[in-house]
Amino acid sequence: MTSATVGGPEGAAPGPVTLLVNAAQTITCAGAPRARRGAELADVSVSPGYGVAMQGDTIAAVAPDDVLRRQFPGAPEFDCARGLLAPGFVDSHTHAVFGAGRYAEHELRATGVPYLEIARQGGGIHASVRDFRARTDDELLALAGPRLARLAAGGVTTLEIKSGYGLSVPDELRALRVVRRLAEQGPLNVVATCMAAHEVPVEFRDRPAGRREWLDVICDEIYPQVAAEQLARFADVFCEPGVFGIAESRRLLHEGRAHGLIPKLHADELRDGGGAVLAAELEAVSADHLAAISPDGVRALAASSTVATLLPATMLFLGTGHQAPARSLVDAGAAIALASDFNPGTSPLQAFPLVLTLAVSVLRLSAAEAWLACTVNGAAALGLAGRTGQLTPGFRADVAVHAVEDYRAWPYWFGERLCIGSWASGRACHQRR
Repeated sequence: MTSATVGGPEGAAPGPVTLLVNAAQTITCAGAPRARRGAELADVSVSPGYGVAMQGDTIAAVAPDDVLRRQFPGAPEFDCARGLLAPGFVDSHTHAVFGAGRYAEHELRATGVPYLEIARQGGGIHASVRDFRARTDDELLALAGPRLARLAAGGVTTLEIKSGYGLSVPDELRALRVVRRLAEQGPLNVVATCMAAHEVPVEFRDRPAGRREWLDVICDEIYPQVAAEQLARFADVFCEPGVFGIAESRRLLHEGRAHGLIPKLHADELRDGGGAVLAAELEAVSADHLAAISPDGVRALAASSTVATLLPATMLFLGTGHQAPARSLVDAGAAIALASDFNPGTSPLQAFPLVLTLAVSVLRLSAAEAWLACTVNGAAALGLAGRTGQLTPGFRADVAVHAVEDYRAWPYWFGERLCIGSWASGRACHQRR
């Protein structure tokens, strides 16, 4: 790789400069500002001896250490201690604003009670809804803050957070306002998604026309208020047999788009319901889960711009023995991302690097494919591929340093705490010495 810099301090973004130097290996994931596919997923752009200059919230230069020191004389340095310098992880699918965990359900599933049966009995999402509604905004904020800090300690610098545990007009808006407060207090870059279509609330389920009434509430009340307050960038729907069907999901996402909310979709998680095909039809930014995707769904995503976001920790935690067909998706030409699905019921995962291990050991991806799926393609799943996910001058300064000498070692040493520093938009999120 040749030196990639901007025109020095005078041409760089305003603000103080910090140099990240003395890395054993640097992976920039540099390239086109879009989701990578096929053979592109093999190239993480390894650049030995390169460092990064962060100026304000922007990457000002990526070049050999001696070049950076000449270009920015006297700038303070962070010693990477012969570790790995890399883009920060983009966790593009979480439900991080919630109250209590759902420990009892974990045991129920171990005895053979299916997820959808637990939900039918009032557990699952409905249990989290009852808990959420009983808590104040400040309680929810106080619980979410340390969770985000733990994600940052694994190298995450950008994450999406969905609503969906309120399932009423005031509580869905409360959830998104808490997400906004998390974004404002930093240091992580936070993107909000309205997921009022997570389930049909219990109080609507016994009404003769309750399902339609809840859809009307989402379309006529929640989406307009979310848009008016600019509380979310995306609208998501749990498109799954037994939750929301194809026609319902299509209506919800069309209405969301009419209010400026970009479509996302929980699709084909437990059974094939045609969600992936619908996501491609609607040009959703992502279709997520996909453990039960059909061959038609694979082909549809491969022929579309929709990113297939895979959540291997969820299927591991559920104990289903099934995972999304990652190799089939990659080989067909689909763009794949990886995310944690951090939530209280089916993926209470705050150690993001485990996702890389599962990607290699369970999904049979290469280490390079896993890294790009967690960085560039995770950014694409949030419409941010032109701003983050790679170490390139002019991109946001979302950077992490890990105590490994090779990018392939991170998936290998699973369960370890190896991130020694992370920065989101140039702000320190985590430093461990």
